[in-house]
Amino acid sequence: MSLFEHKVSDLHERLHKKELSVTDLVNESYERIGQVESQVKAFLTLDEERARVKAKELDDKLARGEQSGMLFGLPIGVKDNIVTKNLRTTCASKILENFDPIYDATVAEKLKQAETVTIGKLNMDEFAMGSSNENSAFQATRNPWNTDYVPGGSSGGSAASVAAGEVLFSLGSDTGGSIRQPAAYCGVVGLKPTYGRVSRYGLVAFASSLDQIGPITRTVEDNAYLLEAISGVDPMDSTSANVQVPSFVNALTGDVKGLKIAVPKEYLGEGVSEAARNSVLSALKVLEGLGAEWEEVSLPHSKYALAAYYLLSSSEASANLQRFDGVRYGYRADNAENLIEMYKQTRGEGFGDEVKRRIMLGTFSLSSGYYDAYYKKAQKVRTLIKQDFENVFAKYDVIIGPTTPTPAFKIGENTADPLTMYANDILTIPVNLAGVPGISVPCGFSNGLPLGLQIIGKHFDESTIYRTAHAFEQATEFHKQFPKL
Repeated sequence: MSLFEHKVSDLHERLHKKELSVTDLVNESYERIGQVESQVKAFLTLDEERARVKAKELDDKLARGEQSGMLFGLPIGVKDNIVTKNLRTTCASKILENFDPIYDATVAEKLKQAETVTIGKLNMDEFAMGSSNENSAFQATRNPWNTDYVPGGSSGGSAASVAAGEVLFSLGSDTGGSIRQPAAYCGVVGLKPTYGRVSRYGLVAFASSLDQIGPITRTVEDNAYLLEAISGVDPMDSTSANVQVPSFVNALTGDVKGLKIAVPKEYLGEGVSEAARNSVLSALKVLEGLGAEWEEVSLPHSKYALAAYYLLSSSEASANLQRFDGVRYGYRADNAENLIEMYKQTRGEGFGDEVKRRIMLGTFSLSSGYYDAYYKKAQKVRTLIKQDFENVFAKYDVIIGPTTPTPAFKIGENTADPLTMYANDILTIPVNLAGVPGISVPCGFSNGLPLGLQIIGKHFDESTIYRTAHAFEQATEFHKQFPKL
């Protein structure tokens, strides 16, 4: 049995009983990467030399009998838009292909404090713009359940590496579903925290009012441990919230008696496959059997979420990506005759098609004469979507629906059709616009590919989401199934 089929708590206990060492775990991770990485292509950069040195340091600490936290010595992968000191961070873009940061993101610093071992940096859609991981400038990550299919995006490398058993858990980022959607496609657990729960300092910005870093794991319990480690207010991020970080693991009681569940009719309507709809209805029966109650509700403005999201996120992206100009760091075009030509050539050669598309859309919607018609109106729609959630949460504890309308699609199937590609995030985007937390947990299969159940909660109420997800997980067997690579 692979060590990566154990929970965090099991490995913690075995490390402290001296039944295994941190070096064993790190060896297991790199051996597994050696076996399957040519098929999965989850990693862009491996940090093997430093990981082995770190493992030896931690083993020495164990030998001295020093106390350590739950994540001590455990191997983790980090999405390549989270900066890591002296470890290449590319955002899967040519424009940053040789960028070695001189500081750590706050979450990277917190992982060091928790004494995890960083195995490497994970592939993604360029600058987190995409739903399939096909927009990376370097390689397309593949779904471990069937390598002809996409793993989802933009955190496809983060989800695929966990599903393939290359690392125990990983960090991703979620702007419009980029943790939950790949978690659903790859049959793992992915949580987008409440906006402000986790510091964004050191996360390369796509859309600053939407981006959130979050954990991808095999089980709900592991997810809760990892979120606890990375949460908290940060003086380096003015949008991080000064709210208490509870023990999320203590919420995993298995008790959902009297839990009130809202099921939006819009989340089970047109465009949602029969398999996805049936898997959610089956999950609701499981939760009913555990004592929860559910009712159908409406989130009437959710049909406008996709349009509002792409206007707002692209507008923020056009501003955030201005800094990549070839002057200060990153790629610079050769043979430009003047400064303006150098800007144009650098950005033209350095950015991929999807990034250019969104910069153009964002610049247009912010431009004179169009700002009121597009950007301002999209912000008003965002407020209405947030109010929809507040109205439902006045009566219910959680909202449940499918994470994605369908299982994963084939690589290359939607690349020529951006609108179809964008629609894959239609069920996850409203959560980001409202700033509330949401989790995806495995809830079924369709043609051998995983399906995800999305559980959405109130602001800063990740504990109730975890309690619901854990109760469902423990009553089913989906999390015990692994892809055969």
